[in-house]
Amino acid sequence: MDMHRKISVQLEGRAYDVHVGVGLLAQMNGLIEAIGAVTSVIVVTDPTVSEHHGATLRAALAAGSSPHLAAAVWLQLPEGEANKTRPNVERIWQAALEHGVDRQTLLIALGGGVVCDLTGFAASTLLRGVRWVAVPTSLLAQVDASVGGKTGFNLEWGKNLVGTFWQPSAVVVDTEVLLSLEARQLNAGLAEVTKYGVAFDESLLDLLEARADEVRLCEPGLMAEIAARCCAIKARVVQQDERDLHVRRLLNFGHTIGHALEQATGYQRYLHGEAVAIGMVWATRLSAEMGLCPPGHVSRLERILSGFSLPIALPSDVKAEKLMAAIASDKKVVAGELSFIFCHGLGNAAVGVLGLDELATRLSAASSARSRY
Repeated sequence: MDMHRKISVQLEGRAYDVHVGVGLLAQMNGLIEAIGAVTSVIVVTDPTVSEHHGATLRAALAAGSSPHLAAAVWLQLPEGEANKTRPNVERIWQAALEHGVDRQTLLIALGGGVVCDLTGFAASTLLRGVRWVAVPTSLLAQVDASVGGKTGFNLEWGKNLVGTFWQPSAVVVDTEVLLSLEARQLNAGLAEVTKYGVAFDESLLDLLEARADEVRLCEPGLMAEIAARCCAIKARVVQQDERDLHVRRLLNFGHTIGHALEQATGYQRYLHGEAVAIGMVWATRLSAEMGLCPPGHVSRLERILSGFSLPIALPSDVKAEKLMAAIASDKKVVAGELSFIFCHGLGNAAVGVLGLDELATRLSAASSARSRY
């Protein structure tokens, strides 16, 4: 098996490679040097990731031919979605400015989706744009957050309401690092893998079902195959629609309810993938009720997600009104109508329009049904 795959994201003037394989973190010096000269390096990470993988990256940078790699400045940010905030962006700005940022400075994001989003945003705004490299360490970030150039941070009104499109210079996906993940974090990433299966490629669902035991054990070679397939799908989508105007919206399958649920629970109860799992089931059930897909697709999706210990039902203590308050500030709402992703069959998601009033009615009905049990 080829243990190092390259997936090209071909955007005019901004093409880059996504490297997927096992043991790539130890080869970071060569992968970085391939993108060009650097004058300074800022590594952004968090305490847990630094503990598990910091030494490997430090050794790789020290082995590089440029002294600037070995002299990298390291910055640790607090963990968790609740910390994807402007003050933490400002910490990255400050670290870069204090250490002499210029147009050849390179930011390296070593961490999950929060670290990747914050680092990418900081890179897009420092000196109106410096280079950055994503080194995602969670499965969710490896298959989704690190590819495509969406950056940003959360506000009290909702997720990712401030952000930019700023493509990385490279993405390095080392599936060996996934062995350090807790099972809950791995499972949250598998929700995003499942999303690709439902929205684009049913054979991914077949793979998850057929090799579920190996997936749960996080076998690095298999995970590299899965990550490469997801990244290839996302690369194709981003190449067609970098600015999220049409086909890229399909990547948001399950995210309308998922984001609202995260916000309504203060980013404390659910990991992002867990909330998306609930959102996918709800969206697929709604699609089945509207005659867009067979009811059996709902039950199959529930079986797959439950097999990875993911939640599949809206919690009874989160009321429809609270979810709607979060959805009202969603970026996809225009003139009282929501761009919503429906399931037209496994492997075949489609963009549709759902009125906020209709969504509120359906959520209220679901809330009432839950309260009876």
